[in-house]
Amino acid sequence: MTLRKKLTKKAPRPSEIIIPDKLYFRIGEVAELCRLPAYVLRFWETEFPQLKPVKSSTGQRMYRKRDVESVVRIKKLLYEDGFTIAGARVQLREEIKSDRTQSALPFPMSPGVNVIHLRHELQQILHILSPRR
Repeated sequence: MTLRKKLTKKAPRPSEIIIPDKLYFRIGEVAELCRLPAYVLRFWETEFPQLKPVKSSTGQRMYRKRDVESVVRIKKLLYEDGFTIAGARVQLREEIKSDRTQSALPFPMSPGVNVIHLRHELQQILHILSPRR
């Protein structure tokens, strides 16, 4: 007698959702991708100002990739992290504020770095790379 493991298909978590590289997605495609009913997406449009799909000439909602990413983020906040709609709205607003703040330079200036020496070396490199006249 052999034991078989029951194969179950786990639903991917929001972080595991792979968004295809397309310009626009219809609401049905987004609903299927995110495993949500379309009416939930339409409701979220009224609750989250970040979620603003454009409408085609026929009135069809057309989600951009960033809209789909917002849907995935909202779903994670509501379903996994346990936020209320109001709490998720505040959290998204805070995340947008923190994204707008300027980050530090990618390289720290240590006290041993001589800025004048660095500038001179950069000018030499520029001179080497500039076309000869």
